[in-house]
Amino acid sequence: MTQDTPTKTKLAAAGLAADPRIAEAKRLIQEAIAEHSADLAAVAEPVPALVADYQAMFDEYSKLRGGKVYFPYLGSGIGNGPFVELADGSVKLDLISGIGVHGYGHSHPKLIDAGIDAALCDTVMQGNLQANPSIVDTSRLLVDLAKESGSGINHCFLTTSGAMANENALKLAFQRNSPANRIVAFTHCFAGRTLALAQVTDKAAYRQGLPDTIAVDYIPFFDESAPERSTEIAVNHFKYYLNRHPGKYAAIWLELIQGEGGYYPGQTEFFRQLMTAAREHGVAVIADEVQTFGRTSRPYAFQHFGVDDLVDIVTVGKITQVCATLFTDQYAPQPGLISQTFTGSNMTILAANAILQGLVDAGNFGDDGKNMAFHRHFATKLTELSNKHPGSISGPFGIGGMIAFTAFDGSSKRTNELIDRLYAAGLMSFMAGGSPSRIRFLLPLGCIEMQHIDTAAEIIDRVVGEMAAEQ
Repeated sequence: MTQDTPTKTKLAAAGLAADPRIAEAKRLIQEAIAEHSADLAAVAEPVPALVADYQAMFDEYSKLRGGKVYFPYLGSGIGNGPFVELADGSVKLDLISGIGVHGYGHSHPKLIDAGIDAALCDTVMQGNLQANPSIVDTSRLLVDLAKESGSGINHCFLTTSGAMANENALKLAFQRNSPANRIVAFTHCFAGRTLALAQVTDKAAYRQGLPDTIAVDYIPFFDESAPERSTEIAVNHFKYYLNRHPGKYAAIWLELIQGEGGYYPGQTEFFRQLMTAAREHGVAVIADEVQTFGRTSRPYAFQHFGVDDLVDIVTVGKITQVCATLFTDQYAPQPGLISQTFTGSNMTILAANAILQGLVDAGNFGDDGKNMAFHRHFATKLTELSNKHPGSISGPFGIGGMIAFTAFDGSSKRTNELIDRLYAAGLMSFMAGGSPSRIRFLLPLGCIEMQHIDTAAEIIDRVVGEMAAEQ
């Protein structure tokens, strides 16, 4: 007689995930990290005995990568929220978060759990040919968030970098609107540094020695000091180009808050008029949210500005860990247009799930949510410092988790000097804009508290005061 083969009702992977030894291992790892990071709760100087070896290691790294590194930064591998330990033993207050990447700061329990779960997966990477259920979870979450208030976004294509997400956005627009071969973008915009995106980015230095790839025409960005006039000028410029090159524009490229350009936010009516003109001429509306995603009053900045009904393609990255191009049915690609061997590591995909859901659950979004509250608190502190140090600080600028100020004369030399001195004092910031240059912060929105902003303000106060006294 033959026995019936038992029916399998449980995946081996589910059994592994539920194994009590895994839960205990996670508990022990979290306990150990918490214990060793507990003292990393304030800015600290380097350990003298480690400085020489650290400098040698950093010099080697600079040589190996073939160019200067902006900060002399090599992390030790552990931190505590917005505080991070460097390999020289110093502790920095990190309020630039990898230019917006480390949205949950350093050694966050949610991301440690995600990392352990990723390590338990059978592969390091997921890709076009082989994906796991977590990729479905991340894609669904990004689409659901995009559709919250009426956008037509139905699709999400994950990828490894913001530049690749933006490349895919361009390809979707060009394919759908072929034979159009031009795009319109804002002056001072930043889209990336690939061959194509360097052409879109309005900075000639980033194109030096590179061949022309895409025909790009530029229109001026919104000017909050003259909202109606600047809207009229931008729309007239756009319509001029549409009439000068009829049928030749595949897309209008929109940064809703200019990031690298200096933290300049737009305005609803400004975007709505431009987007409406684009729609009337069959031009794709692309919102580049690689820096802005997760940082305003809503998950997407296009929702913050209330233009959900007018976006065709949206790109996200940085805080999301794994990056994505989202699009409407109309811009779905033909087979073969967008693909890649790597979609992202299991760590980035699982971390994206934890971060996205975490920001929603923690109340970061909404007019009275944490993102906007952090901005108001930091803005108040910067305004107080501006009054205390007249002529040394102006601003603040930005929205939500993006905040900046102009220091002294706004020159790049003086701004870089202040960034370096803030770094030496324990506060990490970065530069944005050109004329003027600005000090910017991209807050780690999943872990920062008001007291951390207070500490940052104290450091800015001290360093700006020292520099002003030296003039």
